[in-house]
Amino acid sequence: MTAVVAPPLFEGARLLPVNGVRGGLDFAVQDWVAEEVPVALEFNGISHAVMLATPSDLEDFALGFSLSEGILDHARELYAVEAEASALGITVHLEVASAAFARLKERRRSMAGRTGCGLCGTESLGQVSRRLPMLQADAARLDRRAIARAMSQFHALQTLQQATGAVHAAAWCTAEGEVMCLREDVGRHNALDKLIGALASSGVDASAGFIAVTSRASFEMVQKTAMAGVSLLAAVSAPTSFAVETAQRAGLTLVGFARKEDLVVYCQPERTSANPASGASRAH
Repeated sequence: MTAVVAPPLFEGARLLPVNGVRGGLDFAVQDWVAEEVPVALEFNGISHAVMLATPSDLEDFALGFSLSEGILDHARELYAVEAEASALGITVHLEVASAAFARLKERRRSMAGRTGCGLCGTESLGQVSRRLPMLQADAARLDRRAIARAMSQFHALQTLQQATGAVHAAAWCTAEGEVMCLREDVGRHNALDKLIGALASSGVDASAGFIAVTSRASFEMVQKTAMAGVSLLAAVSAPTSFAVETAQRAGLTLVGFARKEDLVVYCQPERTSANPASGASRAH
């Protein structure tokens, strides 16, 4: 009798029946599909935001989002987190300090008064770019080989991506390029928030290393990295112009197209050992 071997389990994925064609041959198998569910964040009983996210590391997600969005000033302002699943999705209940809750209520009042649209609920133009901490100008110089080393470790550490092919990752790396903490999610911003939450809850000095992501670098990614006190963000793909402007405003070194030994530094190049190629007409 042949033993039945149970498939490995992947948090944040579901095993579903699929059919297809590969190499000219039909197949019907069970395959892992990344989960994407509505996740509502509720602060002291008040619903604030709903995101589509992978339902893993939700405590990290809740803390990281709260810090990167400026709702919490410190991790100690979060007293408790509890996730509650329902047929509609997952509600994450956060109990926060009264000072943090007051800031959140003031922000909500400001948003309601400025948008002029009771249906959209979006922020005003003036609220998109919040005040960011100015990162240390004397941050340690980083050898570009450390970035290459970190990127080379991603594939082996992205277990959910290997299983599903559908998620992004964000990782905190030491100045030597060792990946110490990595989080995955179907949303690149969610993955970064999960990472920021994990760093905050573990008490790591995030400023001592850098953050690497498997996506493009949007301004939100730069903004969240700066809020975490990290002075360098390396992305496998391109940044946007707004991301570059935001990085310049915060004094953050922004690296794009970090692939193998190649990279492009868009601002604050003095923190890396990469020198711009003379006479190059294209960066990629």
